[in-house]
Amino acid sequence: MTAAVPSLALAPPGAAGRIPLLGFGTWQARGAEAYAAVCTALEVGYRHVDTATMYGNEREVGRAIADSGVPRDEIFVTTKCPPDRVGRETETLDSSLRDLRLDRVDLWLVHWPPHGQSWPATWEKFIEAQAEGRAGAIGVSNYSPEQIDELTAATGVTPAIDQIPWSPADHDAGLVAALRERGVVLEGYSPFKRTDMGDPTLRAVAAAHDATPQQVVLAWHRQRGFVVIPKSASPERIASNFASLGVALAEEELDALDGLGGR
Repeated sequence: MTAAVPSLALAPPGAAGRIPLLGFGTWQARGAEAYAAVCTALEVGYRHVDTATMYGNEREVGRAIADSGVPRDEIFVTTKCPPDRVGRETETLDSSLRDLRLDRVDLWLVHWPPHGQSWPATWEKFIEAQAEGRAGAIGVSNYSPEQIDELTAATGVTPAIDQIPWSPADHDAGLVAALRERGVVLEGYSPFKRTDMGDPTLRAVAAAHDATPQQVVLAWHRQRGFVVIPKSASPERIASNFASLGVALAEEELDALDGLGGR
């Protein structure tokens, strides 16, 4: 794993490994574009790649990983099971592993609550996959803390991660605390789409660090202990996002960015 990328331990300790705080998202990337983007990301230094069955690009992601020359144990790979695959979870993971050319994923997520509910029966299949070693860590996406509690109460196993829309503009101290109390890592997606890059506070912080607003948003995630998975097909932006690792924000700047939440 690239030493420059800080990481967090995932539950259960020692079993699921560590997730790099900065990853590479692949939503909306298809075909040759997806393959080229993942190849570029791995060449730049990313060691965390996020995909999903619903994205329709697992084959390209898997081929890029295989062709990269980066050792498998240095790359953290996430995929997700769509909510419409209720009852076919195992079959879905089988297909994902074939397309990704892997014998396991490092993180497998329930992409959305099936039928808007926590759905413990699906979670049981995820627990089985983890016990079999086919998923290093298991988690959810777009779940509320209350839905996470329902999974824990039904199975005794709490998701390691909740992947949700997240940015400074989404910052909610209550939600952050709720997930941390449960030992659930917050992973954010769409960090740029949900942020006003022209916000005066954000632009002032960026100017103070000779950085782009996007780099500041990523630095905020990293320093607050949130996993973030920016997506781009542009080699220049892929490299620029990775360069956010060199941006170090002061505590008062982080507080100011926290304050964008709820505006």
